[in-house]
Amino acid sequence: MQTPQRPFNIMIVAQRGRLSFEALIFAASLRAQDSKFQGRLFVAEPKAGPLWSFDPGIQRDDIREALARLGSEVVPFENRVFGESYPNANKAEGLSILPEGEPFVFFDSDTLITGPLSALPFDFSRPTASMRREATWPKIELYGPGYTETWRALYDRFGLDFESSLDPNHPDEFWQRYLYFNAGWFTGACPRTFGARFTEVMREIRDDTPPELVCQPLYPWLDQIALPIVIHELGGGRPPPDLAPLDDGRMACHWRALPLLYAREDDRVIEILKDVTAPNWLKKTLKEYEPFRRMIFQGRGEKVRALFDRDALPRKEQTIRNRIKSKNLWMR
Repeated sequence: MQTPQRPFNIMIVAQRGRLSFEALIFAASLRAQDSKFQGRLFVAEPKAGPLWSFDPGIQRDDIREALARLGSEVVPFENRVFGESYPNANKAEGLSILPEGEPFVFFDSDTLITGPLSALPFDFSRPTASMRREATWPKIELYGPGYTETWRALYDRFGLDFESSLDPNHPDEFWQRYLYFNAGWFTGACPRTFGARFTEVMREIRDDTPPELVCQPLYPWLDQIALPIVIHELGGGRPPPDLAPLDDGRMACHWRALPLLYAREDDRVIEILKDVTAPNWLKKTLKEYEPFRRMIFQGRGEKVRALFDRDALPRKEQTIRNRIKSKNLWMR
């Protein structure tokens, strides 16, 4: 693979509790797996303010010290639209901390880097996002609008061409025909342009919902409802095959919950997780978070792993979750 023409920055979000511990694993795996990464790793931290009933910032000094040791830049930002009402929107509002005009890749903090990201041929002029998703939205009701009517209403609302967003390889009313991403990673040429538009599209869908969506759940899917609109508007679309390693585990693994990682991912991913969490100075802090202590360091993850055949996994994630919960092994 060719190297990108210019360095890019990476952003994750960290705040009090789980996300701040996840950020440590992300940063440690990035440094271990991509020694040639020349960009900056920004950790966007929401500040206390009127849109929060508590201080959402990172509360532990040991986490701040570890993030700094891993070359991360923790930068606070102010929530102006969402905040506590929808923390998922931090991935949009937090982009305001990144340098204007410099290309970026956003990752959810619950991601393990498994290969050299800097070797991927990103085309930042054409934004894109993760295709590791299921048919989570829209929820089609028997007598309600179908996929076409629902998605067309959004494209019409924002003055975009709906037909050009469709994948003709899939039939009408099949969910994969429509532009739909997992918001676990996405790319863009300018973080401030992308973030401002992402925030505004989410705000408009929330505050002035098109009639075709009035019976649709907006939470927790609002970021994934808005993301295709933003990417399409900015000239992007589905990722090219060269970026498939971000979704299939070769370069990144969006694990979301550790029991799912142990249940689904191949042995290489498990070994990388063990290696990057092994240093005593990092392990000391990670063990303060009970799911990490019990899953990674006390063997509960291996018990989960023993429940599944990676070559014959259940098709639906919910089935995997239910089996883990039935054995009282679920933690997050």
